[in-house]
Amino acid sequence: MADDQTSPQGAGTKPAATGLVISPEVQEKFASILVLIQGSESMNNEERQYWINILPIMTPEQLKNLQDILSSEKKQLAAIDAKYSKEMTQVSGAAAVQSMEQKIRTQKEKRREAEQEDLKKEQTKEEEILSQIQSF
Repeated sequence: MADDQTSPQGAGTKPAATGLVISPEVQEKFASILVLIQGSESMNNEERQYWINILPIMTPEQLKNLQDILSSEKKQLAAIDAKYSKEMTQVSGAAAVQSMEQKIRTQKEKRREAEQEDLKKEQTKEEEILSQIQSF
């Protein structure tokens, strides 16, 4: 698969773990931006390979702009993930509260039914006692 790929950069080129072909020189010179390219969720491998291939011919300003864009993307996605995680925690917390409320309602209802049953038993006993007293 990736091992069969050849690169226009020539000998010494090795495939990255993601199937991307990155020469050792590019790996060494552009290590920090390569991490951002490989981690970008907005690119597919073809687009990643394109950016990796043109890194050596990009101007410092272009490199900085690319790095800024990729860093911004990473921060924004992290913020979205954090917000989503917080909302999920709140939702699961709300679900836990709702579940607890339902459990409490069920327990109250069972207690109310038990009290009603006990009250009926007491009334029946009272009637039996009154009936025995009246029979004397």
